[in-house]
Amino acid sequence: MKSREQEYKEIFIAEALEYFDALNRHISTLEKQPEDEQTLAEIFRLLHNLKANSKAIGYLQISDISHKLETAFSLIRSKELVFSDEVVTVLFDGIDMLGELIHNVDNPKFSEPDPILLRNLDIIVENLSESTIELAKVQKYNTSKNLSLSELVYIQIKKLDHMMNLVGELMIDRDRIISISRELGNDDLKSVSSHLYRITEDLQYSVMDARLVNIGSLFNKFPRIVRDIAAAENKEVNLSLSGQDIQIDRNILQIITDSLLHLVRNAITHGIEKPEEREKKGKKAAGELRLSAQSDRDNVLITLQDDGRGIDMKTVMKKAVERQLVAAEVAKDLADNEVLSFIFEPGFSTAKEITEFSGRGVGLDVVKNAIDSIGGRITVDSEKGKGTTFILQLPTSIAVKGALLFEVDNIYYAIPLIHTDQVVALDRDELHEVGDVIVANLKGETITVVYLNELLNAPEANMNLGDKTRLNGQVQNIIIVSYNNRKLGLIVDKLYRQQDIVVKPLSKPLQQIDIYGGVTLLGTGRVCLVLDVPAITRYFINMRQGRGDGKE
Repeated sequence: MKSREQEYKEIFIAEALEYFDALNRHISTLEKQPEDEQTLAEIFRLLHNLKANSKAIGYLQISDISHKLETAFSLIRSKELVFSDEVVTVLFDGIDMLGELIHNVDNPKFSEPDPILLRNLDIIVENLSESTIELAKVQKYNTSKNLSLSELVYIQIKKLDHMMNLVGELMIDRDRIISISRELGNDDLKSVSSHLYRITEDLQYSVMDARLVNIGSLFNKFPRIVRDIAAAENKEVNLSLSGQDIQIDRNILQIITDSLLHLVRNAITHGIEKPEEREKKGKKAAGELRLSAQSDRDNVLITLQDDGRGIDMKTVMKKAVERQLVAAEVAKDLADNEVLSFIFEPGFSTAKEITEFSGRGVGLDVVKNAIDSIGGRITVDSEKGKGTTFILQLPTSIAVKGALLFEVDNIYYAIPLIHTDQVVALDRDELHEVGDVIVANLKGETITVVYLNELLNAPEANMNLGDKTRLNGQVQNIIIVSYNNRKLGLIVDKLYRQQDIVVKPLSKPLQQIDIYGGVTLLGTGRVCLVLDVPAITRYFINMRQGRGDGKE
């Protein structure tokens, strides 16, 4: 994996070479049309950006020459210096020198810039006298220049999306060919299919790697944002960032940008108290906000933590009962994580006042829906008076997903691994009927368990999710899935393996069935339905609450 410094350097070089080419074009235009204010302004802008970028990354020679050229063009722009042939000659050579420096940023053998040329630039900049440009006339310039192209190119995201889709189709056909070669037992075909597997795997990771960007490209925007929101709220907030060099699919980063901004706003406006309130509680006047990223197997974890007032469970529970999200007698027995799940319900808010940044009816359901759309998950933990932590678990790629394959009633299904907490095998005696559901105790945690076949296929009138007699066999294979701070155990008939899959949308009218997130084709040629864990969880909860339609 590239270091953050290496990636920044490559981006700088690519942009600098674009600037170099553009400067050559614009100066040629200006030579023919010296009064062209628009071209002059564009040259000035390019040199200014190149000066700032090169100084920021530590290429001081490039920054110095860019500064001299920028100053010269500012003098031409202000009519203090005439754009004469001699001046043009020196400026072109200055641009050429920039090109050489950019091409040789990593070449220790590259000599220092030409001191005669540097003196000419200084004369133009410092003396403002056309007579002193006579030095340029006696300079023997090298007119035999070599052309070179950048080793870096910019690629539109939509082109990478198209390539990823083609790779996905190739992966499906690859698995089919491998399956057929095993069935036929042909050694030559096995050898070819094995080679095809390696090539497609390399191609898949190469395309995925091309789509990766450093998460710092988003994180580094937040210091200014936090400052502005805190100032508007009359609060003091210290922001700390970590994990900026963690890489993630650019499309995923784009989709979660607004969600992360929403969470940061909430943390400052609702979470962190005003300085005087914090001091009364024995806290430092300035609130602490931590934004971090880290890799977790095939996922990326983004954590946002504040040391503010925390979420008041009693207030959330009261609001949930008022909105009829849960019955009062049930609410009093809910665990904290179940109570916290209500804050993601549409329109749910406990804000008492409207500010510039919050309290306008836009709730955390928007954040949750955005995370759901990319196959991620969000969890929250909070302690009153201590603070709140949000964790976003995101896939590194949208197109290809790690999934767990299994079978229910002779139908193949897949569940994305990002929603899979664990897989357990329990004896029927370890499952208990409580009310209208079955529960299991796993490491001290009581988890509701449902037979997936019953949930998906049984007519609602005949459905009895709490009846153990409907289960087949003595040992039950259970997949524990997690969504919105809730866990649910899904009993399946057979477990198979983990596998990377390419999810394709269902065709009409099946795409209207919420519980299915798409379909994939297995190597055997069999169709495999991909379950949408958020939809499955909502469907089950709404059934228990009597809504029955699975809708929020």
